[in-house]
Amino acid sequence: MVLLSAAILYGVGCAPGLLWQDSGLIQYRVLNNDIDGFLGLAIAHPLYYLLAICTKIVPWGHLAHRVNLLSSLAGAVAVANLFILVRMWTGRSLAGILAALALALSHTFWQHASMAETYTLWTALLTAELIVLLRYTQTGRKGLLYWLGLLNGLAVAVHMLGIIPLAAYVVTMGVLYQRRIITARDLGIFALAWVVGCLPYEVLIAHRMVETGDILGTVSSALFGNQWKDEVLNVTLSARVIKENLLFWALNFPTPNAVLAVLGLALVVRRADTFGAMVLALTLLFLAFAFRYTVPDRYAFFIPFYVMVCVSMGWGTHLVLARSRSQWVVGSMFLAALLPVVVYAMAPWLAQRSGVRMPTRGDVPYRDDLSFFLRPWKTGYMGADRFAREALGSAAPHAVIYADLTTVGPLLITQQTQRLRPDVAIVNPVIPSPASPPLNAQVLPGLLETRPIYVVSRKSGYCPPFLLASYDLVKAGLLWQVKTRGT
Repeated sequence: MVLLSAAILYGVGCAPGLLWQDSGLIQYRVLNNDIDGFLGLAIAHPLYYLLAICTKIVPWGHLAHRVNLLSSLAGAVAVANLFILVRMWTGRSLAGILAALALALSHTFWQHASMAETYTLWTALLTAELIVLLRYTQTGRKGLLYWLGLLNGLAVAVHMLGIIPLAAYVVTMGVLYQRRIITARDLGIFALAWVVGCLPYEVLIAHRMVETGDILGTVSSALFGNQWKDEVLNVTLSARVIKENLLFWALNFPTPNAVLAVLGLALVVRRADTFGAMVLALTLLFLAFAFRYTVPDRYAFFIPFYVMVCVSMGWGTHLVLARSRSQWVVGSMFLAALLPVVVYAMAPWLAQRSGVRMPTRGDVPYRDDLSFFLRPWKTGYMGADRFAREALGSAAPHAVIYADLTTVGPLLITQQTQRLRPDVAIVNPVIPSPASPPLNAQVLPGLLETRPIYVVSRKSGYCPPFLLASYDLVKAGLLWQVKTRGT
């Protein structure tokens, strides 16, 4: 029932079409069977793409919608897994339901269950790992440790976030071996199971090493991608980052039930059992990683921490129910669990009335940033589809459109799937396209004499600097046409 309820919630809230930025790039990669990606191996997420590409065999519906629904289904599995985990650990179904509700309605997780993203599939595997680990602490069956290795290997093949719990598992296995609870054979089978699970990622790494001959560069790409080493290894914090992180937390748990997480965490510390120690360790590890991470979309990297918060919330619920099971107490906790839905529904209106401005670019056509980012559901949203059709349709014959990473996915997908305006070249510095001409300060004067050139945005950071510095940008529908200055 939890699985079905979450699947309905996320299915209704799922975006029906194309999306912007990372989600749009995911849809583009699925369309083109791209397992490697173009931002480094750490951003490849091969197992996710292998599953997403399988949605192409479904004979009905928009491919983009089917890819989005994969995230919805994975999110529902993660929520159901969390219910099972908390119910098994606390022995209370009510505790499991309230913990599952907390995760299901947390803003960032709900948002990523409504779009093409990798995090919900990874979370489904993380929660499965925790179920297996809890069951091992309850039964001592060594075979469960082998499943733990396999599941974590699969998780790493989805997202490199899986390395964080792997570190905790390796330490745990070492302690068990030192105490002679497990043998070297068990360690070997755990490692072999992990290698099997992680095989999609290992094949990519091996292929890149053979192809380039650059072992160190390949390892760096596998750990950090093409450009995020400094952010991954960052150890400094600013007041702005701390403030934003606290706002992220408040947005994800705008409910009095957040107090249950504090009570539950205190109880976990006091109980000091084996699985509780693992929960505490993972909570701290996930928090430490996300809190000092400085990439623009770091809010998504708090999802593992939110999962552990919801686990602790289950124990907090258990503690309250152990003292009182009156209908008033239970009803109050359920009403508080549903409060985030009301908050998210009203958030854009409240933000507008208060003069709050989103720290976003603010110039993406057909995207109201307050509604798009503050409401996690994307029911009926077709803004990216509309933008792509109108932008391509309004461009002059044989035009060149420079699109940033936010907008390039919808343009390329629409052109490819609808055979719309094949004469238009779409240029982007990240996504290689053999049909697109080079666009730089050296070739632009000659290119401008033969072809109309447009950009999607004239904002710094989304438009080439040499265009902003030396050319006029004239509004042309949804686009900006590049003109020689003074003409």
